[in-house]
Amino acid sequence: MKNTIIVTLTLVVSAGLSWAGAPEGKEIFTAKCVSCHGANGEGKAAIAKMFNVTQAPLASKEVQAKTDAQLQAVILKGQGKMKPVAGVTEKQAADVVAFLRTLK
Repeated sequence: MKNTIIVTLTLVVSAGLSWAGAPEGKEIFTAKCVSCHGANGEGKAAIAKMFNVTQAPLASKEVQAKTDAQLQAVILKGQGKMKPVAGVTEKQAADVVAFLRTLK
């Protein structure tokens, strides 16, 4: 019984780790997000000015304090003046979040 629990937990943890990939997320971020958020997630002043918003750097404590689910929701549903990112699946959004976590 104990071995079954250990094997099950190992499979669950490894499946979770394989779900979100920072390298894949970086590719998606580069293709879909860099134009507004910049290559390192620092934000672009011209975009912020155009939309009359303040862009927190994606590496900031404010952004990094959000849960993975909250960040995925912003990507998939939008927030404020940011529209949902078109053509991004839940898996891809999870990958982008994994990449955002590397910006700390």
